[in-house]
Formats: sequence, C-alpha cells, structure tokens
Amino acid sequence: MSFDIRDDCRYLETHEWARPNGAVRVGITDFAQDELGDVVFVELPEVGDDLDAGAQFGVIESIKAVSDLYAPVGGEVTAVNEELFDAPELVNEEPFDGGWMLEIEPGDEGDLDDLLSPEEYREQTE
Repeated sequence: MSFDIRDDCRYLETHEWARPNGAVRVGITDFAQDELGDVVFVELPEVGDDLDAGAQFGVIESIKAVSDLYAPVGGEVTAVNEELFDAPELVNEEPFDGGWMLEIEPGDEGDLDDLLSPEEYREQTE
C-alpha cells in the first residue's frame, strides 16, 4: 500500500511530520493514521507551552489504540488545531491539511536537520 508522504515535510521515526513555514506545523503521517484506524480523541498542549524536541506533547486515541505524540522540534507552542477537539476524524481524512495538530516556534532551527527526509521516511514505511 502506498501512503502520502509530502516532500515539503520532515519526519520523526514515530510518524509525526513537521512542515516549516515560519512556525513549524506538526501532525501525524498518513501511514500513522492508517495504522491507528478511526481517531476518536486527541489531547494537545496549551498555546504558550514550551516543548523539547522529541518530548511527548500529547495523546491520540483511536478505536484500536492509544498512542503518545512526540514533538519533532523544540520551542513554544504558538497554535493548536482546536477543530480536532470536536472533529478528531480530520486526522484520518486530511492528515497533512485539516488534521494538523499544533504549531511550534522553534527554539533551534537545527532541530529540523535531525529529522528524516521524505526519502528516508518512505524507506521506513516500505
């Protein structure tokens, strides 16, 4: 099965994506949402929280499992996708668009260099 892997994102081995665009937008990958099945709940941090790169920032619950979510970069949370609280299925429907989870103002732009490239992530999911 082929999954959508965007070339404008970087990836964690734990299947979170990070898209730099001023702040860094974060979500889970198409592969991850497919593995989880129907997402029924997402717990996200508060705007203003500081996260360390690789630290847990929330929890995602599906009909199959509960999984921790990890920050691809460190920094201050500048936005959370509040639509997910009422419509967590957006993670399944649009994992790279309407299903984004949070935005982080990175403390160290170099954190992005430590993430997997799209090609490396494709190899991981094959």
